[in-house]
Amino acid sequence: MHFTIEKDVFLKGLSRIQGIVEKRNTIPILANVLLETRDGVLTLTATDLEVGMRSSYPVSTKLPGKVTVAAKKLFEIIKELPEAELSFLAKDNNWIEIRAGKALFNIVGLSADEFPYFPEPSQEQFFPIKGSLLKEMIEKTLFSISADESKYNLNGIFFKTITDNETTFLRMVATDGHRLSMIQRQIQNLKIDELEKGVIFPRKGIQELKKLAEDGDNDLMIGFMENNSVIKKDQTVVIMRLVDGEFPDYNRVIPKTNEYIVLISRDIFIHSLRRMSILSNEKSRGIKMLIKKDILEISSSNPEIGDAKEDLFIDYQGPEISIGFNAKYILDILQIQNEEKIQILLKDNLSPGLIRPEKDSDYTAVVMPMRL
Repeated sequence: MHFTIEKDVFLKGLSRIQGIVEKRNTIPILANVLLETRDGVLTLTATDLEVGMRSSYPVSTKLPGKVTVAAKKLFEIIKELPEAELSFLAKDNNWIEIRAGKALFNIVGLSADEFPYFPEPSQEQFFPIKGSLLKEMIEKTLFSISADESKYNLNGIFFKTITDNETTFLRMVATDGHRLSMIQRQIQNLKIDELEKGVIFPRKGIQELKKLAEDGDNDLMIGFMENNSVIKKDQTVVIMRLVDGEFPDYNRVIPKTNEYIVLISRDIFIHSLRRMSILSNEKSRGIKMLIKKDILEISSSNPEIGDAKEDLFIDYQGPEISIGFNAKYILDILQIQNEEKIQILLKDNLSPGLIRPEKDSDYTAVVMPMRL
């Protein structure tokens, strides 16, 4: 195999697959990228057997063929080469010669025959979604995914279509048992069985989906094939295995009777929480909120360091409530909002709190209280 390619094109392709390749090195070939070239097209494929990606780029093909090479090392080499066209030659013994300017690298590869099969999507039903919309929805739920791998059904984001008055919404939900984030946005009317039932996209696949959504303005196409999701954008295809498990009944967790509403400036709230977090317990990150008429008193204490307290002006007319929360959980929610004002909806000092933007009822976050 022999081809020439512009450095920036090759670097973009290799950069895109770095998040896919297996890092644990349990199966050596999974740390490699498969390079195939023919008819002026270079195809890069990477997989960890759970998430796979294939992208195509224009090259000048001298001799078609395929080979695999360590993805991280190849990326590091190409990144440091001079800005120029480079030559890539795979020899019969799977050694690879890379030339750019006066620089020459010889690196060892592995036979392409050992690389796992990458399924070819057939005529699945796909639906389009704007990259900017998908990016927003992922950003507003991703932080609530559970990091506990034993809770495999919480290690992703739940996707489901909801129909309300003949309008179709795509809903995304994530939770780790301590907090929950839910967002829904209107999409075109469609009928896809998997989405009507609801499916769980894995964390790693979600992260790659977000990168795709951020890369240019073109729509993404999302479909399903057996127990996999297939995502297409331009010349890139991502196939990910869906999480095999039942997502919890999230509607049961969302409070329906939180009638006491606090309205507060998002920026002021963020800065105060950051200040109060400094003296909170480093493990629990607990802060106490004492809510009175038009005043929110935030406090924290750590017996080994000291304590802190701050009063903020709010819009609130309900009874006095004293409640504790993990400051990081609230900050995670506030930092991905765009609106100036935030609502906190409470019932009492023991029930979960609801947080949402003042003017966006299609986003809801739930945070469990702490005893402080």
